[in-house]
Amino acid sequence: MKRKCWRLTDPAEMVRQQRLAPEHWLNGHLKGMKFEFSLHQPKKDCTSNNQYGDTMENAAKQLMKINQVVPSYPPYQYPALLQNTNRRQKKMMFLKRENKKSTERKLLKKKTRFLLKETPILIAMNSSAVDLTRLEINDKNGKWKKLYEMQIERKKLMRDICSKYKSSSRRIITPYHVSRIFVEDKHKLLYCEVPKAGCSNWKRVLMVLNGLASSTKDIHHNTVHYGNYLKRLDSFDRNGIFYRLNTYTKMIFIREPFERLVSAFRDKFEHANNYYHPVFGKAIISKYRRNATKEALWTGSGVQFTEFIQYLLDVHRPVGMDIHWDHVSRLCSPCLIDYDFIGKFESMEEDADFLLHLIGAPKNLTFPRFKDRHSNEERTTNKITQQYFAQLSPTERQRTYDFYYMDYQMFNYSKPFEDLY
Repeated sequence: MKRKCWRLTDPAEMVRQQRLAPEHWLNGHLKGMKFEFSLHQPKKDCTSNNQYGDTMENAAKQLMKINQVVPSYPPYQYPALLQNTNRRQKKMMFLKRENKKSTERKLLKKKTRFLLKETPILIAMNSSAVDLTRLEINDKNGKWKKLYEMQIERKKLMRDICSKYKSSSRRIITPYHVSRIFVEDKHKLLYCEVPKAGCSNWKRVLMVLNGLASSTKDIHHNTVHYGNYLKRLDSFDRNGIFYRLNTYTKMIFIREPFERLVSAFRDKFEHANNYYHPVFGKAIISKYRRNATKEALWTGSGVQFTEFIQYLLDVHRPVGMDIHWDHVSRLCSPCLIDYDFIGKFESMEEDADFLLHLIGAPKNLTFPRFKDRHSNEERTTNKITQQYFAQLSPTERQRTYDFYYMDYQMFNYSKPFEDLY
C-alpha cells in the first residue's frame, strides 16, 4: 500500500546561522527563509516478498475501504467580507491542536487540513478605526503625523524584507507562531513578547488596560511573569485566533540585536539564577571551557561571554535555544503575522505614548521606565555592548552578526562594527 506522507516545515526553523553567499541567493536559498510544503513517496518495496506479502496487501486494501467510509471534515470556510484593497491577498493555514480525549477525532484530524480561503489580514492602523485624519485633530505640532509616517516606513521595510527572503509558498500559522502573543481584549490589543526589549513593563501595561491593576507600579516582577494573569493567543480556539489576528491591533517592540544579547547575558549569567546556571551554565562550561574546575561544573556559575558566544554559534549546542537571545524573526514570526505597530526600545517613550494614544488608553496611563531587577546596575547601552563584543575575534563578531542578520535587516539597524560585511 502506497502512502502519501505530508511533511510540514516550520519556516522559523529554517533560519540559517550563517549568511549565504550571493550566488546562493539565485537558487532561492535566501537567509534560510525558504518554506517547504511537499509530498514524499515511500519506497517501492514497502510490501514484503515473503509468504505473508499477499495477506498484508489484502488487509491493507480492506483498511483503505474502511477509511473511505469515515467522514472527513470539510475545510473551514472563513467569511470573504474581510477585504482591504490596499493589501495583497495571502493564503494561510491553521493546524488544529490534537484532542487527546478522543482517539477517533485524532484519526480524523490527521486526515484533515484546514485550508483557509484567500483573505487579507486587516491592519487596524490603516483601517477606518484609526486614520491620519483622526490623529490630526489634536495634533497641533505634527507629532502624531511624524510617528504615523514612521510606522508606515517600518512596516513597509518589514514587508519588503519578508518578500525578498521568503518563498511564495502558502502561508502557515500554527499555535507555535502565536504562543508568545499576549491578548488584551478590552482594547483589542495583541502584544508579541520580545524578552529584553521592555517586555516586563509592557505586560504591566496590559494588566492595567485589562483592569487587573490600577497602576503599573503596583505589579511585582514575579506577578508579571509567573502570575498567568494575561491570556496568550494560542489559548484560544482556531476561530478565536483568526478573529483576533484580523481585528486586533498587533504590536511588537524590538531592540538592537547585539545590545539585546548582552543584556540577556548580563541578566542570566552575571547574577545568581537557579535556572540558567544549572541548565545552561553547566552545559556551556562543560563543553567550551578547558580545565574547568569541579565547582564550575557543579554550579554552572561564572560563564564567560566568549563561552556564551561559542554556545550561541554552535550548530550542535549542548542545550537548546532560549527566548532571551533567540531571533525576533522566530519569536514573533513577522513574515507570517503582519504587525500593525513596530516599536523600538531605543525610542520606547514616544513609541509607547503613540501606541497608547492609538488604542484609546486612559490618558493617565504611561509606559513605566523603572527597572525592577538589578535596579542599582546600569542599563545595557551601546557603550557597554561594545565592551563585551571587544572580547571576541573579528570572525566571532561577524558570525554573530550573521546569526542576527534578519533582525538587523528587517528592523533597519545599522551594522554595530565597521569591519562587518
